[in-house]
Amino acid sequence: MTRAPPSPADTRSNETHLVDLPDEAATMALGQALAQAVAPGLAVCLSGPLGAGKSTLARALIRALTTPDEEVPSPTFTLAQFYEPESFALAHFDLYRLASPDEAYEIGLEEALAEGCVLIEWPERLEGDLPLDRLDIEINATPDGAARTARLTAHGAFRGLLERIAL
Repeated sequence: MTRAPPSPADTRSNETHLVDLPDEAATMALGQALAQAVAPGLAVCLSGPLGAGKSTLARALIRALTTPDEEVPSPTFTLAQFYEPESFALAHFDLYRLASPDEAYEIGLEEALAEGCVLIEWPERLEGDLPLDRLDIEINATPDGAARTARLTAHGAFRGLLERIAL
């Protein structure tokens, strides 16, 4: 993927927000809130261990942009799922099973980003070749394992968007 060098605006420090996710409903609410901020050309990168809630968050965001009863299967085996909300194209990639970053582009990641918004689970599989305009969300269990926390870090065009939504 060809990336432009950072512009002067891209050298500002990134915005980081911490969000408590005491239960699955809170994870879903975060996904619904983030649906207000996504737009074509933006990527939402979801990281965290297996079972952290990445797919739950992605499913809630997708349903907020499509319909509440939209079928949202995990793209673990298909690697990518594509959706057509009214406003822009939306793609959900799960890169867990990729052997190399090049495989992500072979299955259409760059085209999906050019046409709309992308959700990327396991973005670390891209080995740092991430879109400049993205929101990194790292979900982890709390020390007691009873809840989760999400660290949201805004890059590029995502800066400023998080402050306009209820997190």
